Amino acid sequence: MKLVSDNIGEWLRNRCIGTTYHVAMLIILTLLLTAHPAYTADDRMITIDDALKLAAQQNKDIRMAMEYRNLVEGRYVEERSAALPKLGLTATATMSRDETQRAMSQAIPLSRRAYGAGITLNQPLFTWGQISAAIRAAEIGLKTADDKLMLYRQAVSRDVSTAFYDVLLAKELQSIASQNLAQKLRHLDEAQRKYAAGTATDYDVLSADVAVKNARPEVIQTDNLVKISRERLGILIGLEGDNFKVKGELAAEVSPPPDAHEATNIAIVNRPEYSELQHQIGIQKEVITVYQSQDKPRVDLQASFGWQDLTMEDSHASGQVSSGAIVFSFPFFDGLRTKGKVAQSRSELNTLVIQAEKLKDNIRLQTVESVNALKESGEILQSLTGVVAQAERLSDMAEKGFIYGVKTHLDVQDAQLALKQSRGNLAKARRDYIVAKVTLQWVMGTLELAK
Repeated sequence: MKLVSDNIGEWLRNRCIGTTYHVAMLIILTLLLTAHPAYTADDRMITIDDALKLAAQQNKDIRMAMEYRNLVEGRYVEERSAALPKLGLTATATMSRDETQRAMSQAIPLSRRAYGAGITLNQPLFTWGQISAAIRAAEIGLKTADDKLMLYRQAVSRDVSTAFYDVLLAKELQSIASQNLAQKLRHLDEAQRKYAAGTATDYDVLSADVAVKNARPEVIQTDNLVKISRERLGILIGLEGDNFKVKGELAAEVSPPPDAHEATNIAIVNRPEYSELQHQIGIQKEVITVYQSQDKPRVDLQASFGWQDLTMEDSHASGQVSSGAIVFSFPFFDGLRTKGKVAQSRSELNTLVIQAEKLKDNIRLQTVESVNALKESGEILQSLTGVVAQAERLSDMAEKGFIYGVKTHLDVQDAQLALKQSRGNLAKARRDYIVAKVTLQWVMGTLELAK
């Protein structure tokens, strides 16, 4: 906004004098402030570090990954419970009477009442490795949850960084469009002045006026681009787009890209997707062990201890009751159900191994593409270094030449177009290089979100 007001101020200074100039500037500044109500003193300034920290705390994908880890922890507790004893409390109250017993013997009581309570115990002693394998699978599952959390953190860091620099690029394009409009306003003013002096034709004035009108839509478009880019960033970091402003600049120093082969090796070691697949393979191996043990012998301990009150006719007694048993079971034939489960699990294990190899190929391709993209964007950025300064000098020379009558209106338009293009190309090249560097870090698995 300051740049636009400075350019308009310079244009007014050339056309107005004294009190008229100050009144005009006051009106223009008032219009600019009311046209952008989002830019208030209460707006929060967000740097790239602030954006990454906010995303770590408020991004919905990361919060979902954290909830997934809570789910996996619950499953681990569930599987571990199979190895622990099961304790329960029971209470009974029974009453019965059987008249048919009288025909057999007069000594047999006809009625019976019993009240009791006790504690039961069930403890597996030997399960052919089923319980231990399930616990190991659950422990590996915790690692897959950590992998998924890291996967989301790195993806969010990449997306937030890209969105942040997209906002900076949109702001730069907005500034370029505003400067272009201010230049054309100055040129229109000069054309009108020369026309009044008789040194320019109505064609020059009409051409300059058309250029001003053609420049206005781009200002509107870039202003909307800033709003959309900021809103996209706000969604990623959990803030509303109108409640913050982005603070930063598109500054990049070109450095040599890493070797593609070395980058690939680093990516395979660090990528959370590959680590997650390896852990899934480990889980599937334990699942096979669990299924293989389902038709094998097992031994369980069953015990109970309690108290009972028993009344039979006129007899009454109460006291402690207890029981204990070691139970051996061997489901040696289950209709080949276990065999089918094991076959399915082995197939799923082989599929995971193939997916891991396929992922390695994809990582290798992504790394080569990212290294080449970084190299390409760096070369483009280096080739544009110094072009803006030359284009600015060319534009100044063309405008002054037009004032003195040695340059045509077409020369000025060509110089202004070259300046606008060079500024836009340089801003885009800086953004592309920064994003390419962030993307390569994500591909290599070394990009982390601020905590």
